[in-house]
Amino acid sequence: MSTTAGSGVEVLAIDTPALGDRSYLVHDGDVAVVVDPQRDIDRVLALAAARGVRITHVFETHLHNDYVTGGLALALATGSAYHVNAADEVAFDRVPVRDGDVIEVSPVMRMQVLATPGHTFTHLSYVLRAAGRAHAVFTGGSLLYGSTGRPDLLGRAHAGELAHAQFTSAHRLAAELPEDADVYPTHGFGSFCSATQSEGNSSTIGRERRINPALILDEDRYVTELLAGLDAYPAYYAHMGPANAAGPSGPDLTVPRRADAAELRRRIEAGEWVVDLRARRAFAAGHVAGTLSFDLDGSFATYLGWLISWGTPLTLLGHTPEQVAEAQRELVRIGIDRPAAAATGHPGDWAGGRALRSYPVADFADLAAVRHYRSVVILDVRRDQEWDASHISGAVHIPIHQLPSRLAEVPAGEVWVHCEAGYRASIAASFLDAAGRAVVAVDDEFQRAAPAGLPIDGHHAHAAAQ
Repeated sequence: MSTTAGSGVEVLAIDTPALGDRSYLVHDGDVAVVVDPQRDIDRVLALAAARGVRITHVFETHLHNDYVTGGLALALATGSAYHVNAADEVAFDRVPVRDGDVIEVSPVMRMQVLATPGHTFTHLSYVLRAAGRAHAVFTGGSLLYGSTGRPDLLGRAHAGELAHAQFTSAHRLAAELPEDADVYPTHGFGSFCSATQSEGNSSTIGRERRINPALILDEDRYVTELLAGLDAYPAYYAHMGPANAAGPSGPDLTVPRRADAAELRRRIEAGEWVVDLRARRAFAAGHVAGTLSFDLDGSFATYLGWLISWGTPLTLLGHTPEQVAEAQRELVRIGIDRPAAAATGHPGDWAGGRALRSYPVADFADLAAVRHYRSVVILDVRRDQEWDASHISGAVHIPIHQLPSRLAEVPAGEVWVHCEAGYRASIAASFLDAAGRAVVAVDDEFQRAAPAGLPIDGHHAHAAAQ
């Protein structure tokens, strides 16, 4: 995405859809600044080279909780000034910035620092000024599109205080910036750092004044609703803040060493993770016993990082070297730096002569039909709020992020596992299959469950019945 911010200044978004984040490169045709870069800085360097501009400044809105920053590595690679809040305790040299500072980037561009606590205590936003006026603001995890950043990532004990701070920060941005100023958040495109689902791909301060709960609700109601709406977030977040404060290096994306079938079997038997990156239906049709399905075409890094015990050796299986390389890139963004090994090809190549395993894939109509003539276990692996809103009567609920440690709680019998759209169900099915359970993966949209004839309980179901 590219937009013009006036006076020849261009804002280029660098999307990381798997994590729901955006970084930004802003340039005037000669020099450029980068806001909140991801770990794989080669994307940023390539974009700057394509535009023929020099990166001279790197800005962090906060010490991120959902990814490992590329800020320090990018600053070192380009000789740029690295701007981080003076109040952040970090283990590296930076240019400390504070509320009210103005950084002269070029004769055309200036960046003004605004303190906007709420997502973290030391969160900053940066106002892009060109030709004497504010054209845009980079809001990080503060003001998002129709939402705000969640305030509980530093612990529930701080959530109330930070929610009030988030409200104040949103109002500060709305009061100090013109209606036509563009808003460029880092989070909110599927990131768990967003307090609620963020809407749209672009916005302005004026639009947010009209639609954002932080700007249209009174403070107490905003805080109450914000805190009530918070659900679980990925476990790997606990490792991101410390990694970013320590000053992470650039990623190592060199090719992992190749594992043969015998090594794959040894690793599986040792309790290590051997992850199959292929499409979830291909995995269901045939896979090596004990391997786990994390379809690369989905929220791969989010859920792998959420479920894996930190530090567990990880081996990747893919159809092609390119598939493995893409998985590596996603994983380094969350601090899983080096796979123990990898293998490419087909399941038969990896099995070493052993029989492949498989399990059926079905939809909700199939589940409704099978319940008419035999009893099956229905396992719902969605998050708590999804379950509370509506669920199939008689289903067992274990959120996906708890399933590896709660497999023994799944009742005996054939397990039909579902989620909201099939991705999490495919992961869960692979864990159950690896544990020797008879499983069917429901690869379907949950909204089709009731029309298929399955009885539904929960808040939404009760509201619909009234």
